[in-house]
Amino acid sequence: MTKSSPKRAEVVTFGCRLNSYESEVMQNHADAAGLEDAIIFNTCAVTAEATRQARQSIRRMKRENPTKTVIVTGCAAQVDPEQFAQMDEVDTVIGNHEKLEAKSFLNLDLSQEEKVQVNDIFSVKETAGHLIDGMADRARAFVQIQNGCDHRCTFCIIPYGRGNSRSVPMGEVVDQIKRLVGRGFQEVVFTGVDITSYGADLPGQPTLGVLVQKIMEFVPDLPRLRISSIDSIEVDEPLYDALISEQRVMPHLHLSLQAGDNMILKRMKRRHLREEAIEFCTRVKKYRPDMVFGADIIAGFPTETEEMFLNSLKLVEECDLTWLHVFPYSERDGTPAARMPQLEKAIRKERASRLRMLGEQQVQKLFKASDGRSDRVLIEKISESGLATGHSEQFIPVTLELGAYAGNIAEGQIVDVILSAHSDKIMKATFKG
Repeated sequence: MTKSSPKRAEVVTFGCRLNSYESEVMQNHADAAGLEDAIIFNTCAVTAEATRQARQSIRRMKRENPTKTVIVTGCAAQVDPEQFAQMDEVDTVIGNHEKLEAKSFLNLDLSQEEKVQVNDIFSVKETAGHLIDGMADRARAFVQIQNGCDHRCTFCIIPYGRGNSRSVPMGEVVDQIKRLVGRGFQEVVFTGVDITSYGADLPGQPTLGVLVQKIMEFVPDLPRLRISSIDSIEVDEPLYDALISEQRVMPHLHLSLQAGDNMILKRMKRRHLREEAIEFCTRVKKYRPDMVFGADIIAGFPTETEEMFLNSLKLVEECDLTWLHVFPYSERDGTPAARMPQLEKAIRKERASRLRMLGEQQVQKLFKASDGRSDRVLIEKISESGLATGHSEQFIPVTLELGAYAGNIAEGQIVDVILSAHSDKIMKATFKG
């Protein structure tokens, strides 16, 4: 009987884009270390539900793969390593800093009685610029520029999983983007926990705006830079200038707004008022009318009245938000908000539903406005039948029949198209003329 050969380690990712990026780093380390027949769970702690789903996945995959080694890491493991160490299915737990070190995967000793290898995340002072050659099965490349957060929003556990804000030096970021462009990537996306705090810990304290301007200057062959999620109150003049004047910076920003009522924002310990969010969006749209905003919004935060919630609904229209990430409030042990008077879960769920419904209406408004418009689409997937899918500059999901162009178009390529209405979830495109 032939003995089956071991299989490379598998990484299972939960949560944000930064976790996806770091999973790629871990996959590279595990492969280089020759780690086989193992499953690495990169967990998320943003909600209690995210942690529950990770534990459920660990149990299920261990049942399906009883001989494989189970390694757990990520934010949930950093915040509460013991909850995973106590699981019979888990062999070892490593911290959020340790998971990015190659040595953590070399000669992994699972015979130790102590399962937990998690150090104090607040003792970490630097974030390395991990040079990965893009991401597996992705047309766009993600570049980590920052990690951690210095702020303490009352609902958020993430600083305890990520530590204080730490930035990758500008030269390392520029070098990595040059390398990715050299490998053929047409779009780069910044990742981090609080990227608008970039640079405060570096010599000279360069800002995110300065970094963007340096990339535009020193990587002229980069067609598309997507900045992704930002805290609008931290946007400085160099970043405003780049958003408004640099067409290679994509007209799509995701804003960390969380609520549209000033009292709730205060109780969340956010640093902006609703009026400041509106002023930011209005100013950017005045000079860059094609800019599309998304936002994170929490529904049913403790003490939120119906009137306060209506202010969040109004903010969606006043800021002209389109791509909404809506979260019904979820208590996290150890956060100040968990000790505040809580709303019934049915109310949180109902308010989240109303926000999502409004968000869907905003998407349809964007689709209608985009019907017949010229755009450029990054091709992300091509099916065997020749149907391509991708995203426009404003992050509109698009389908495109390649037809006679099938042999000349590849994943990762940017093509000129005309958009047309298709369905409530996606737009259709045809090649521009």
